[in-house]
Amino acid sequence: MTLARRVVLLALLLVPFAADAQPAGKPLRIGALWPSSDKAAAPYLDAFRKGLSELGWVDGQNVMIENRYAQESSERLAQFADELVRAQVSLIVAARGQATRAARKATGSIPIVFIAPSDPVGTGIVASLAHPGGNATGLTLISPDLGGKRLQLLKEIAPVVARVAVLWNPTDPGKALEFRETGAGARTLGIALQSIEVKQPADFDGAFAAIASARPDALVTLAEPLTIAHRARIIDFVTRSKLPSMFELREFTDVGGLIAYGPNLRDLFRRAAIYVDKILKSAKPADLPVEQPTTFELVINLKTAKALGLTIPQPLLLRADHVIE
Repeated sequence: MTLARRVVLLALLLVPFAADAQPAGKPLRIGALWPSSDKAAAPYLDAFRKGLSELGWVDGQNVMIENRYAQESSERLAQFADELVRAQVSLIVAARGQATRAARKATGSIPIVFIAPSDPVGTGIVASLAHPGGNATGLTLISPDLGGKRLQLLKEIAPVVARVAVLWNPTDPGKALEFRETGAGARTLGIALQSIEVKQPADFDGAFAAIASARPDALVTLAEPLTIAHRARIIDFVTRSKLPSMFELREFTDVGGLIAYGPNLRDLFRRAAIYVDKILKSAKPADLPVEQPTTFELVINLKTAKALGLTIPQPLLLRADHVIE
């Protein structure tokens, strides 16, 4: 065999390997539906991108994330969900319950990975946690007894707590479940609850006035896009009112809240990439069980405790995952 023929043969043998090394087609398009602003969503989008990159999916290379930010508007969520469906994205990632319900209403065929709705079964998003059915699955915030546990932690910090105001958004069906669970825990502990509802930003001033008038011993805030987006206003109010406060997420303690106990929200967004990876590799959402949180973080803001004149018991400090000083 001549040298020229050997070179040609070697080149032919190498063609398949060279083809395998090339990117396979265009990047897959992922729609991401956010109930908040781009600024508020940024840390969670970063966590989601990190989770994707750990699994070999890089935004701008083999996947393209099409983000839509609803600015706390349910109308925009519905419009953006329809827009992503018309764009024929490969998959929709929905942040929190409101976005999940908008995506679920918009499509029964495009896979949906939801992150942190409170009650996906009770709100009809999935048939069950173990067997979701349909086109949606993901990670939920729901966990029995959390409401009672938060009240118990409040009692450890301030044993005199007997009346607690609960600030929450009743338009979020998942929060209704959490409010009921908190009520059950309150009855066990002998605590009286006062329901304070906020449905839109304009409601906060009236809510704060109602709390001030009722003079509760502490405040519990249920986290959802509206209260998260306005957490600085909530913290400013409880600080001025010298009111001990309990929250679900550390995002509140990071800006001055007293104590938070619940799942790590950023970690849920990072873990959502696992579902995306499986679905992009042909898994069916109906076959992927919904993940419930199994680990929770306790965050205590010592600076806030000192400002309120509270001494955090040493055993509680030792149990804390994070202490802000």
